[in-house]
Amino acid sequence: MSSGKQEKLVQDFLAYVKKMVSYSRAISVLYWDMRTQAPRKGLEARAELISVLAGEEFALSTAPQMGEYLAALTEPAVFDTLNPIVQGTIRECQKTYERNRKLPPDEYQAFVLLTNQAETVWEEAREKNDFALFRPYLEKIVQTLIQFVDYWGYEGNRYNTLLDEYEPGMTVDQLDGIFAKLREKTIPLVAAIAASAHKPDTSFLKQPFALAEQEAFGRYILERIGYDFQAGRLDRSAHPFAIGIAPTDVRITTRYDQQHFNVALFSSIHEAGHALYEQNISLDLYGTPLCDGASFGIHESQSRFWENMIGRSQAFWEHFYPDLKKAFPAQFAGVELDQFYGAINEATPSLIRTEADELTYNLHIMIRYEIEKALINQTIEVGELPEIWKAKMREYLGIVPENDREGVLQDMHWSGGSFGYFPSYSLGNVYAAQFAHAMRQQIGDYEQLIAAGEFAPIRDWLRENIHQYGKLKSPAQLLADVTGEAVNADYLVNYLEHKFKAIYRL
Repeated sequence: MSSGKQEKLVQDFLAYVKKMVSYSRAISVLYWDMRTQAPRKGLEARAELISVLAGEEFALSTAPQMGEYLAALTEPAVFDTLNPIVQGTIRECQKTYERNRKLPPDEYQAFVLLTNQAETVWEEAREKNDFALFRPYLEKIVQTLIQFVDYWGYEGNRYNTLLDEYEPGMTVDQLDGIFAKLREKTIPLVAAIAASAHKPDTSFLKQPFALAEQEAFGRYILERIGYDFQAGRLDRSAHPFAIGIAPTDVRITTRYDQQHFNVALFSSIHEAGHALYEQNISLDLYGTPLCDGASFGIHESQSRFWENMIGRSQAFWEHFYPDLKKAFPAQFAGVELDQFYGAINEATPSLIRTEADELTYNLHIMIRYEIEKALINQTIEVGELPEIWKAKMREYLGIVPENDREGVLQDMHWSGGSFGYFPSYSLGNVYAAQFAHAMRQQIGDYEQLIAAGEFAPIRDWLRENIHQYGKLKSPAQLLADVTGEAVNADYLVNYLEHKFKAIYRL
């Protein structure tokens, strides 16, 4: 192929891909609007519109023209001469092409419509504490995913195929080993904390906090850590989320609780961690499928790092606690910094995953992981979930939800068909600790920077080592390049033991 012909082929391919990605970005805007602004009566029509656009994107990803582009561009004589961004784009498109062409288009579009409707039903079911309302939708979602796995094929465990969608290269065997190590270390530490006489007072966190004042302080914190409000928004939703439309448009939401200070602030910092990742992806990747996080676990590592390793650190509040006391003088009158630090890091079994502490959080993920594996491998049924959920909560955390709102209905993920997603949360914790160890080795004791309110060096390190690459590198490659080793849960175990033994004087 002549150089001129090859150059035109590449440009035509990139234009085609940009059109396909544009559908995805349009869907993101509509999804954000549906979850934050759209009137309830318009939700059904909005879900249908998203379904149509998703069908168009799907059609482009599997069209004969895409197959022709991939066949021509993956010829070694051509592929080897292309730049890394084009090569990465081809790899992502090939994976999507091979995956999507195995699905009947009408079944895929019906699934998109089903999940958008199911999310609205989930919200209503959660509000009414009525699992029966949501059950038929979840049954159909599970049945459809099982059918999709049959279309796609799988190696080892059926769940591996769904897991690979969120964490490429990760398997059930690897996850079982990671979770076994975390379980082995976490459960005894939780028991030791329960037996400790040194319990933090958290009562001052659970009193009236005006929503407007919470929002103002949250925006102040996000601005200070570097979230660019000229390239993003902060809104309210039933379940906090971040959504990237472009590096110049990354939106986040949070949920406010007027009677509990922790809920909104730390979920806002968490979502801002996601947003900082997407706002700092290289603009060279825009218009390609590489303009995204390397994986859901790598993405989660950024939100967990900012929320917990920075936002809940002693150093962070050495700097910001005076500001907090000015914002809420009555609520924190007489509360010393050490008291506040202990309170925001209370480790105790809780019902709600999104409000769980760092230590017990992974136990919540293990429950969901085991349920998902069992559903996809057809060893349990959807109708059994409320009781199975209660049994696993009792086994792992020693507590049982009184209702399904606090139990099986608390997360929105299953309503969106996101099976295989939950493990990425725990992987995010593991990756975050591993990245933090590497950061400390390279830029020194970053806690001193935090205490001084200097976050730019931390953001710069993350941008140079992780953020700018988007999806150009695989999770395993990124982890190896940044830390020099494969995934290693020891760093998280050591971090948790050091932090919580100190707080509880063990």
